[in-house]
Amino acid sequence: MKAVAVFPGSREVKVTEQEAPRITQPDQVMVRMLDIGICGTDKEICAFEYGTPPPGDDRLVIGHESVAEVVQAGSAVERFRAGDLVVPSVRRPCPHPACGACRAGHQDYCYTGDFRERGIKEAHGYMAEYIVEHERYLNLVAQDLRDIAVLTEPLTIAEKALGQITWMMQQRPPWLDPQTPGQERGRGLSALVLGVGPVGLLGAMLLVSAGFTTYVYSREVPPNPRIDLVAAIGATYVSTQTTTFAGLADQMGRIDLVYEAVGHSHFALEALRVLGTNGIFVLTGVPGLQALTEADPARLMRDMVLKNQVLVGTVNAGPDAFASALRDLALFRRRWPEAVRTLIAGGYPPEQAPELILGRPAGIKTVIAFG
Repeated sequence: MKAVAVFPGSREVKVTEQEAPRITQPDQVMVRMLDIGICGTDKEICAFEYGTPPPGDDRLVIGHESVAEVVQAGSAVERFRAGDLVVPSVRRPCPHPACGACRAGHQDYCYTGDFRERGIKEAHGYMAEYIVEHERYLNLVAQDLRDIAVLTEPLTIAEKALGQITWMMQQRPPWLDPQTPGQERGRGLSALVLGVGPVGLLGAMLLVSAGFTTYVYSREVPPNPRIDLVAAIGATYVSTQTTTFAGLADQMGRIDLVYEAVGHSHFALEALRVLGTNGIFVLTGVPGLQALTEADPARLMRDMVLKNQVLVGTVNAGPDAFASALRDLALFRRRWPEAVRTLIAGGYPPEQAPELILGRPAGIKTVIAFG
């Protein structure tokens, strides 16, 4: 079968031919990969900034955003049958008995760091014609989400963040009544999204749907399809080219939530300076090597203490976030069908994957299509 892999030893990225996997355990499922999304992590792995092959292997098959079709199920599999659509999760638990997070099925909170991640760290990814996976790591997808289900994994980042934020917003302000089920979680609050990549735009969709008055801040200027998408979902776009952070804060008023999705430390520090009283700042980006910048840590620390602010980092996601992402993708499609369609830049054959990963993106979310 075909697969797209990096070879750290020879510093190559190429399409390879390798033996197709087989079911070897009764709880395993064989799936045919349909769509695999390309993201910044794939680009960084292919630039050899990180990425670790499985022990004893010279290559790492990349790709962790995907949707697939079940072709065969092991004898102990109960939830899936041939023809079902699935989205696999990414992280696998560490082996340490003392890691309560992994033993509870929440390896996204792993204490030890000895987890494996498909397509990233010590486990082959999904940019291949077929994979075999254990049943517990697969999430059932409704057939009518076939064309957008590849967005599930990047949306789980925002879902996990909003789950943590909701808990904090319900527990921290004792003067507010507990929110009833179905009530908009962000009603009366403002949110600032940094960045217009897929993670930022999906985060903006989630925040708008949760009731936040949502602003998106990035360097792009009109005309631009990403800015059009922001307007289409009812958020407000502001460009760094025309408005400073101070001006943005004046425009928004109190900023209750910042959702960072750019992975740029300088930009994040500037945003932290305008976070409002009782505000929550969520970091999702992982910065690469960047030039040093001047900062005033005493002021930042003073503001966080005196303004009761919270700084949260979040990465990867668990089963609840995948379930929420699939529900919300269906909601997004009903509410903003055209906007959701513009997120995906069409499917490209695996032979084009290396040039697409190493070159400029072909739209908002570039997808490699095997099916």
